[in-house]
Amino acid sequence: MRSLYEATQKIYPRSVHGIFAKWRWIMVVITQLVFYGLPWLEWGQRQAVLFDLGARRFYIFGLVLYPQDFIYLTAILVISAFSLFLFTAVAGRLWCGYACPQTVYSEIFMWVERKIEGDRTARIKLDDANMSTEKLFKKWYKHIVWLTISMWTGFTFVGYFTPIHDLGMSFFLGNMSSWEVFWVFFYAFATYGNAGFMREQVCKYMCPYARFQSAMFDKDTLIVTYDAERGEPRGARSKKSDPAALGLGSCVDCSLCVQVCPTGIDIRQGLQYECIGCGACADVCDTVMDKVGYPRGLVKYSTENAMKNHWTSEQTMRHVFRPRVLLYIIILLVVVAALLTSLGLRKPFKVDVERDRASLARIVSGGNIENVYRLQIMNAAERPLDFRLNVQGLPNLSLVTARDVRVASTESLWVLVRLQLPYDSAPAGSHPIVFTIHSVNEGGQVLSELQEKSVFLVPR
Repeated sequence: MRSLYEATQKIYPRSVHGIFAKWRWIMVVITQLVFYGLPWLEWGQRQAVLFDLGARRFYIFGLVLYPQDFIYLTAILVISAFSLFLFTAVAGRLWCGYACPQTVYSEIFMWVERKIEGDRTARIKLDDANMSTEKLFKKWYKHIVWLTISMWTGFTFVGYFTPIHDLGMSFFLGNMSSWEVFWVFFYAFATYGNAGFMREQVCKYMCPYARFQSAMFDKDTLIVTYDAERGEPRGARSKKSDPAALGLGSCVDCSLCVQVCPTGIDIRQGLQYECIGCGACADVCDTVMDKVGYPRGLVKYSTENAMKNHWTSEQTMRHVFRPRVLLYIIILLVVVAALLTSLGLRKPFKVDVERDRASLARIVSGGNIENVYRLQIMNAAERPLDFRLNVQGLPNLSLVTARDVRVASTESLWVLVRLQLPYDSAPAGSHPIVFTIHSVNEGGQVLSELQEKSVFLVPR
């Protein structure tokens, strides 16, 4: 019975050298220094970057964020989205080719593979050979290195949510929590599977970006492009022969552009959604052009309009930074400026006011009407803060509990607050009031203040 589906052909990318390959490895180094290094940085007496989900606090260098600071996460997501739009409008899948974790870890895993099993031809021969001691050793050695990298990646990932020094001690003592063990192994398994086995399949079939990128492209977007006008008709020839006399273009049909492609496409067939824009084909084609003595740039970053109109590099770049791109840049700068300004003006504490649901209003001794509130005071500074509580909104309204509160560094404290009002001082119903919370120094001088609205209920 004939199968309706073609079996997946394993891709053996050839190693490549060139300017774009260097930039890819620069991005690998930068991204991994950041990812693996940040959890080990100290800021005062704590980890510099820590997302403490249990305590509901995020520590990012000098910032301490609470769930109430969700607006900042929204701003970061907006910045990330517009950055992606900007990069895509300028140079297509620039993120995919140079900084995407799938690309970065695939590069690392392929480098390990080449060091152990050899380059493309050697790997093909090894896979086709019968099982032997050499093959068994190389395969096991490769997978052990892959698993080591994957486990360290999973450990580092969990180290962003659990203090990594404590996590390391728990690991060696064997008393990690079940959730920590789960997430270390889950992230390690994802890294091992995606970068070791599924590589181009993630980019081609699982990543949604490959599907909707065409909506962000236009004819002035820089993409990896084959100059068909110059390259066709392609064909093999000797180095000394004149291609014009043979009726051939500059492409020598060596197929190296296909062999170095991590997704296995032929760039000479035009733009394809599988292309991640890594520039590997441009690097190897430039190498071939140097060897045969032809000008570089048969495969290069260019735009559809530039290829059609034979623009120079300067003309191409002028059209790349078109109104659409400039609009993205302006929006991105505005959002970044707004985020930085908001963080700069952010007060070092937050307050939430909740009414006591067990008792909305009651008559107490002395004939006063009493309402009870619970104030959550969150100290976002890394030092203890003193606070003074006040309330306004109704004549003769008094606060009968303690006005002065101290909250420890980066802690939150629930404070029970009782407000009393003489009977018949206000008509029955709901009356707006305002809690004013002052941050004060040891001398009682006000440093900053925050106001929160609530209501005082007078029963009928």
